[in-house]
Amino acid sequence: MKSSLCYSLIVLSAWILVFGCSIPPAANTSIESPSKTIQIDFGLTDSGAPFYLVTHKGKIVIDSSSMGFSFKHQPDLLTGFQITEAHFSSFKETWEKPWGEQRKVINHYNEMIVELQEKESPNRKLTIHFKAFDDGVGFRYQFPDQEGVDSLRITDEHSIFNLTGDHTTWWQPGDWDIYEHLYSETKFTEINALAKRNDPNLAQTYIPENAVNTPVTMRDKDGLHLSFHEANLTDYAGMTLKIDPDNLSMSSELVGSGRTDYKVKRALPFYTPWRTIQITEDAAGLIESNLIVNLNEPNRLGNISWFKPMKYAGIWWELHLGKTSWGYAGGNHGATTENAKRYIDFAAANNIGGVLIEGWNTGWERWIGFEDREGVFDFVTPYPDYDLNEVVRYATEKGVEIIMHHETSAAPRTYEQQLDTAYALMNRLGIHTVKTGYVGKIIPQGEYHHGQWMVNHYRKVLETAADYEVAINAHEPIKATGIRRTLPNAISREGLRGQEFNAWASDGGNPPEHLPTVAYTRMLAGPIDYTPGIFNIKLSPYKDNNQVHTTLAQQLALYVVIYSPIQMVADLPESYQGQPAFQFIRDVGVDWEQSKVLSGEVGDYVTMAREEKETGNWFLGSITDENERSVAIDFSFLDSDTEYEATIYTDGKDAHWDENPTSINIDTTTINKDTKREFILAPGGGLAISLKPIVN
Repeated sequence: MKSSLCYSLIVLSAWILVFGCSIPPAANTSIESPSKTIQIDFGLTDSGAPFYLVTHKGKIVIDSSSMGFSFKHQPDLLTGFQITEAHFSSFKETWEKPWGEQRKVINHYNEMIVELQEKESPNRKLTIHFKAFDDGVGFRYQFPDQEGVDSLRITDEHSIFNLTGDHTTWWQPGDWDIYEHLYSETKFTEINALAKRNDPNLAQTYIPENAVNTPVTMRDKDGLHLSFHEANLTDYAGMTLKIDPDNLSMSSELVGSGRTDYKVKRALPFYTPWRTIQITEDAAGLIESNLIVNLNEPNRLGNISWFKPMKYAGIWWELHLGKTSWGYAGGNHGATTENAKRYIDFAAANNIGGVLIEGWNTGWERWIGFEDREGVFDFVTPYPDYDLNEVVRYATEKGVEIIMHHETSAAPRTYEQQLDTAYALMNRLGIHTVKTGYVGKIIPQGEYHHGQWMVNHYRKVLETAADYEVAINAHEPIKATGIRRTLPNAISREGLRGQEFNAWASDGGNPPEHLPTVAYTRMLAGPIDYTPGIFNIKLSPYKDNNQVHTTLAQQLALYVVIYSPIQMVADLPESYQGQPAFQFIRDVGVDWEQSKVLSGEVGDYVTMAREEKETGNWFLGSITDENERSVAIDFSFLDSDTEYEATIYTDGKDAHWDENPTSINIDTTTINKDTKREFILAPGGGLAISLKPIVN
């Protein structure tokens, strides 16, 4: 590594000292990760075209791949460069998440910043930043001030990712409007995103290219795992990856707009989002990676103690079952004062911190399927049968927080007009969490959920909410790219095919392999509001043609496996009556001191253990696909010299996600760090264990 003699690093506790240097211009240069397992090489071709190459333990992972841009009103920025300067530095810190999968995060990387300039007029400048971590790499572009240019209109970004083989790939189509497709598992050369067009279960969808959304996860023939995504998506279009099967290559394909002939407009100077490649030797390493959050800026909000991680119940699942309705006019309204109090009582009795109430505000009669949706929703005015102030008073008396709900019906301009008023109301009532929704085609016509215009809307909502001490759980969102580090009121989001598809999708719902795939794909981006905890697996008597495609034990395990600082106790309160397995949901934590992935394979299974903050309690979850599976658990992650009372929830011997999904065994025993056990997961099944220290 060219820079090995010019930087050193001294680390003292959680504080950092950084040393760096610059080197004279050269034709190419490189940088290694701190453990020297990953190397990034950068260079210029004979034509002055920039390229990079990534190796892992000497093996090429990303072959020589070009970089550049096309613009409106300017020539392409692809060739003719020279390196004017290169800077190298090292960095290490330990920072703390205010909530998360673990309290402490190590951020350790080596950085290379390469300054480029065109050799000929107009001598434009471009700077490329590379960071090499032990779990992957990130790079982004910096556009410095340019003489005679105050802004750029980007029509295409040409970041290429040249693969080294026909990897097994877990992907969903590069939809500009939604992330709610099922994942497919194919060889890279077999990706066919265009075949996913016209999904009858989606309220909005637009797939213009054979491209995939990120994160997209791959495994090569030697078992090395890769996941491609982006970090710190700010004032820029979301990135899909266009597939070139003939050349085993992907290229950045930015989400566009039907209202402009460019995809990004930015004033100089600016940075693009980071393009990220997580690289790990096994599937577990992908989940344990913190590369995405580490590529975001530190916490800007400071103390956010006004938000408390919690489990929540609410008026939601009954709406999807058709037991009640969102709208008031039909006479079967779910969000009544009386029904809200019923859920509050249920939450207060069962260690559930919050209650979500959907359908409380006026506008639901014209919220979807109408072109004139602007101005429809009022985010401060309740229906006549819902007394907002009384519900909040009652919840406060019971020690339960109300979670507000704002469905925008994809009319963001209407929402923006009411943001301050709506959040001021929440602040006055002491409501600190809101679930937002964007179902439908975006108004104005021509904009898409994942384009720059909407990226900026989502950020405006998040920043405005922070001013009023409000946390955002976004549905139909822009993708998670680690901004939760900078703005930790970004607590969770949907951005996947959720539990509700099991209740009404015409294809029957989410297959058993869905969540063992999600854990290694979508979950790498950030927390997921998946809404687990369905006990009435067959949905009787509400939905004869639909069901949940898991066992009861897996529904418990999801509270550990699928991470979110808010976890819904999603079923109807009556579904939990007389159910001993409900004790796990009462007990399970939502905010973690540390998390460990014990074993797993993408799309097949995953086993995780998480230690709850403050209590020292551990919780373990394991889920499998449609195949029965034996999982061996080594409890050596537990504290030394401590015995734990373990309550173990396993699939019954005759359990099966379809044939007998509610068969479950519950046993209690003592476990310590020397314990090793083997468990059988039924098809579509799971394992959940609570481990509480025994105090002598």
